[in-house]
Amino acid sequence: MAKLARGCFFCYLFMNKILQLFREDYVINLFREQVLPLYPEYKEISQVEIKPYKKMIWTNTYHVVIGYKVGFKNQADEINYVFIVCSAHSNEERKNVFAVLKYLWQKKFNQDIFDVPRPLFYSSEFNGTFYEGISGENLMYYIKKKDFPEIENMVILAAKLFSRLHKLPVSKEANFNPSNSRIKTVIPGSDIIIAEMTYRFEGKFHEDFKQIYTKLIEKEEALFARPDFKPCLIHGDAHTENIINTGAGRLGLIDFTDFCLSDFTRDVGTFMQQLEYKIMARHDNDTVYAKKMSALFLQKYLLERNLTLTPDLDERIKLYYDWTAVRTVVYLFLKHDSDPAKAEILLNKVKQDLAIK
Repeated sequence: MAKLARGCFFCYLFMNKILQLFREDYVINLFREQVLPLYPEYKEISQVEIKPYKKMIWTNTYHVVIGYKVGFKNQADEINYVFIVCSAHSNEERKNVFAVLKYLWQKKFNQDIFDVPRPLFYSSEFNGTFYEGISGENLMYYIKKKDFPEIENMVILAAKLFSRLHKLPVSKEANFNPSNSRIKTVIPGSDIIIAEMTYRFEGKFHEDFKQIYTKLIEKEEALFARPDFKPCLIHGDAHTENIINTGAGRLGLIDFTDFCLSDFTRDVGTFMQQLEYKIMARHDNDTVYAKKMSALFLQKYLLERNLTLTPDLDERIKLYYDWTAVRTVVYLFLKHDSDPAKAEILLNKVKQDLAIK
């Protein structure tokens, strides 16, 4: 018995610390200390249900997204539930996510018809941000269901949401993720991607990716060097899974890891490419409907910003449309159940857009 107890003790000492966030007793105590004071209408936290959304845990490292259904007890001993999320990464600080959410709440971005998670606290112990989540189905859910009225409704609201985001005032403290602002510095970086593609496919696509990234980076660097260039706050990962239907006539935005200062056309081009790609993937390659929804988004966005689609603006949108397509190509090539045939079709489309033979 003594040996068993000693063995369990050493297992506890050397276990990955993130596992504590999957223990109800630990989480209740943590939330009593860090969260309960933020909800003065409640006197106690009575229970926590834990649901992992991403649970990648190794010996000493981790990347997790955990949902907590937290039971708060009010003065009348009634229990109300609040949905709290933790996003934590052993090697990447999530402090910037907390800072972004705090900034958006301070700027009252989450008022009217838009919702963003409420920031609660940042834990340096776990490199994790804790926030009150928002409830609802994402745009991808309605694309899969082929719910055409709701797809159109969410696309229109998304145009208004990104327009409002891009019009937010920019201050010095708003540069939350400088390395994510440019294609040449976005992690993991073109050199690593090209090296991995070269290794995995024995050099077959080396020249293609080298030329593609060279052109994309040159185009963006020329844009950033223009005297009239003014960066704005962008989401940085504008796609169908991050747009949430939070109620009739309302829309939510989640996942702020890539939030940074850059050109607003990056969100526009990224969202258009992902919207088209996801619709075609789920709607039997329906290019006509995919392009229709993409055009609707752009039309409504330009209307909200009082902008005209000039040749220059169109080129800027295409730059980020193609960059996002390349990222999709890399994903299709390198994911565990890779789809090289589909990846090559999209790769050839990007090469055509960039005039690469």
